Amino acid sequence: MIIREAIAADLEAVVALLADDQLGRARETPGDLAYAEAFERMRRQGDNLLLVAEDEAGDILACLQLTLIHGLSRQGASRAQIEGVRVSDRMRGAGLGRRMIEAAVTRAEQAGCALAQLTTDRQRPEAHRFYESLGFEPSHVGYKRNLRLASAEETD
Repeated sequence: MIIREAIAADLEAVVALLADDQLGRARETPGDLAYAEAFERMRRQGDNLLLVAEDEAGDILACLQLTLIHGLSRQGASRAQIEGVRVSDRMRGAGLGRRMIEAAVTRAEQAGCALAQLTTDRQRPEAHRFYESLGFEPSHVGYKRNLRLASAEETD
């Protein structure tokens, strides 16, 4: 198993992973061209990458997005945002998710980040336990605002 940066040819498998759970099925649309456009924007941005775990047969079994955010708070510290963590059903419980997070944290440390952070849906209590086992603490309350929904309502 190797963990590497994703390439465009990996997108179909990554989107399938993102869509392969109760929450993902409701918000992902495999086959949509928007994913290729988003991946290209991520690549152009620079400090925003997609990591995948690939087995010996070339199958993509896990993914996550790692974004480095440079800011002024914490004395100008950079932080790493980890999002979209998914592991295929057949590999859950085998330590692959742990390896993916550790790979992301290592990259963040090498980039000089002072903090690694992530969010997870309230409906994923098993994910909460997993992240806490890796040393992440539920120290903040996060809020999100769906901008697409707000825009659609304004045009009605």
